[in-house]
Amino acid sequence: MFASPTETDIAPSGTLLGLLQRGRGDGWLHALAAPRAEAVAALDRCVLHDPRQDWQLEHRSLYYARLYVELGAGLDAIAAHLADPEDALRDDEERTGLALSVLGHLTSYGNREALRLLRRYAIAGTNWRWALDELAVRDDDTGLRALGPHVLARFPCDEQGGAALTAAVRDSFEPRPWHLWADDPARPGQRARLERALEDGDFDRWQRQLRPPGPQPGWSVASVLDWARDGYERTPRQWREASAARCLGAVAGPSDRTRLLATAADGHPAPGAAALRHLAERGDPDVFPLIRDGAASADPDVARAAVTAFSRMRGPDALSHARRWAERHDDLGACAAVMLADHGELRDAPLVLAALYRAVRTRGTDARELRPLVEGVGRLAVTTAVPVLRHIYRETSSSHLRGHTAGALAATDPSFAAGFAVECLWDCEEDTREVAARCATTVDQRVVERLRRLATDPAEQAGVQTAVRGRLAARAVG
Repeated sequence: MFASPTETDIAPSGTLLGLLQRGRGDGWLHALAAPRAEAVAALDRCVLHDPRQDWQLEHRSLYYARLYVELGAGLDAIAAHLADPEDALRDDEERTGLALSVLGHLTSYGNREALRLLRRYAIAGTNWRWALDELAVRDDDTGLRALGPHVLARFPCDEQGGAALTAAVRDSFEPRPWHLWADDPARPGQRARLERALEDGDFDRWQRQLRPPGPQPGWSVASVLDWARDGYERTPRQWREASAARCLGAVAGPSDRTRLLATAADGHPAPGAAALRHLAERGDPDVFPLIRDGAASADPDVARAAVTAFSRMRGPDALSHARRWAERHDDLGACAAVMLADHGELRDAPLVLAALYRAVRTRGTDARELRPLVEGVGRLAVTTAVPVLRHIYRETSSSHLRGHTAGALAATDPSFAAGFAVECLWDCEEDTREVAARCATTVDQRVVERLRRLATDPAEQAGVQTAVRGRLAARAVG
């Protein structure tokens, strides 16, 4: 019925590994019921081979850490992964970031082995900054101070080492260790180096704010359009459409409209795209034919710019054109359907639902446009969308999308409270757990027990705990 997901390393959704890779609550529950060795092996694989589409958007670390605690699993596999010689060959965060985050949560739960591994990796590991950030919010002052000499030994006491140290201090996510080391009275040499690095880092930030990098256009419509063209003709090409459109907003007046329309219609691709976006953002009534023609361009940059310009539009005229274009089987049609999902009326529900089915059939359950379409059928309470929403919920590898799907199911599926909402209490995403805390039926004793555990878990997010305590209070009154 639907397209297969994009080729990935994600196991099928019906397997224990596939459930854990997706971060589903059902995976957590299946792991507790499975043979312990099988569950631990699947858990280790997830942590050592990050399954997320976007590690900056999706969450897994708390989910996996809680499962390590529940299974009583050891950390030998994580220790071997961090100590692997490959670590020195790959200077990227993705290889070890998830494992280090899991260790951070385990440290919060009082696991001394996790703390030891973080300290050791902060001293010797390639991704030491991540480990240091985990320790910064969990280790005590004594433990952090002991790391100071080892971390600073990474930076030679020469001009190049000083510049690298300044950059590390300036760009640190958690500044606490650096300030502790700068204030360490037992190590005056270390203190002098860090005070200088902290001062230089503050000065660098100030300079960056005063002097934005890169070329800037002159103060006229012609200069802005020439600047957009210049970027396009550079090697490598710089597509300045968005920046140039912002600049046009500052310098263009009503008398420039004719020129901008002509540029958008027949001009060079880069200034044409900037002019088109500027006009679209101001709702110019003559921009729609230009968007339609641009979206059909053989130049992918021009076509993308036209669709982006339309996505920036609002108001009755834009919605009217979205209704005409929503059935198109191209990027402009997808953009139009998303606009109706975000801002349309009840009469637009069939178009949004059709676009949702089309996206799943043709692009699978991880398609880029699914999130707004899923939110749209939820906002419009399209009950006929329940079958496809359930399919997306089960199959998508994106826990972020699954959370939005859970919200849509809560608005459209009468069985959600006694079905998926129960599972969602164990989900990896905090927003999904919050939806479940508000919706899951408390007739199920597993739900009540889980709510009580979440209410007292120090690692749980505040929004989830507020929803949990509200449900427990309402149940006590009832």
